[in-house]
Amino acid sequence: EAVKPHWQLGWQPRRLHGDCHPGNILWRDGPLFVDLDDARNGPAIQDLWMLLHGERGDRLMQLDILLEAYAEFAEFDHRELALIEPLRAMRMVYYLAWIGRRWYDPAFPKTFPWMAASDFWLSQTAAFTEQVKLLQEPPLQLTPMY
Repeated sequence: EAVKPHWQLGWQPRRLHGDCHPGNILWRDGPLFVDLDDARNGPAIQDLWMLLHGERGDRLMQLDILLEAYAEFAEFDHRELALIEPLRAMRMVYYLAWIGRRWYDPAFPKTFPWMAASDFWLSQTAAFTEQVKLLQEPPLQLTPMY
């Protein structure tokens, strides 16, 4: 419910990796993208926001560099920046649901033993509370250069 007022349509669908974070990029004679099982269509920002980390100022600097490089290949619609926090919130839900759907596979409790601990769920509650606050903040914006 917290995402709905912040979600917008009108973006141009593009073919995406869908889970583009540093752990899914291997470097050998250049970058190689792995773990393509989440490939999908969506807004371009879906494949960029997971590469941003740190404080807001750090993320703005990283975003500026990413979008400058992205512009070498395709035009970027800056209105998509408003989708970063809604996409992050939806990924948080998706990740927990992904593990939850597989919990009864004997490999999953062994791989994710912390998911059964009450401390994990308390931290998730805190993370979702913080995410709702982030949804209320102005989206990341780059200052246009004229």
